Amino acid sequence: MNEEVRILDVKGLNCPMPLLKAKKALNEMAALEQLQVLATDPGSVRDFEVFCQQSGHLLLQSEEHDGTYTYLLQKKQ
Repeated sequence: MNEEVRILDVKGLNCPMPLLKAKKALNEMAALEQLQVLATDPGSVRDFEVFCQQSGHLLLQSEEHDGTYTYLLQKKQ
């Protein structure tokens, strides 16, 4: 398994673009690979929570620091 984490910087983009770009990136990844998303849209917090619940991907981390939201997702098997 590849231990490298892909980073997707979607800062400055508003809903629904951060989530759409993350979905596209996940579609190109292998099972269990991890994707770190950097966003500035406060609405992305709920978007990523709901997306992971519905899609089966894991939301391993969700945090905010100085207006930047960081999410760590793991693609489902």
